Amino acid sequence: MQTPLAQVFTWPDDAPQLIGSRCGDCGATTFPAQDRCPRCGRSSMVESLLPRRGTLVAWTTQGFVPKLPYAGSEKADRFEPFGVGLVQLADVIRVESRLTENDPAKLRIGMEVELAVVPFYVDDAANEVMTFAFAPVPGNGDGA
Repeated sequence: MQTPLAQVFTWPDDAPQLIGSRCGDCGATTFPAQDRCPRCGRSSMVESLLPRRGTLVAWTTQGFVPKLPYAGSEKADRFEPFGVGLVQLADVIRVESRLTENDPAKLRIGMEVELAVVPFYVDDAANEVMTFAFAPVPGNGDGA
């Protein structure tokens, strides 16, 4: 069985979206969703689905096993390096996310990326835990 890592994206869904929140008073957008606005402090936040596509603003590669409480494989022989990026979603918000690509030759600042749902790890109950990541959009000149 598959299960989401957290309730921060729509899944299962053919076109998944991140679930954020938007302040009804000042218009600030947050991800993940919050009860109170970090800009004005009011509690007029409403759920807001964020754009599926965005622009890669910055990126790096996680080449070693992160420290606990990392939920992926802790075994060095099973760890696979992964890309991490800062993604600008329209003029709405920037989010930090795992990337589906970790090859520096296939990543570039300014490339278009799209939200995807990918396997993260298998839990103790044998459930495949799914998370979100951004994938390069084919035709970016990235070799995809």
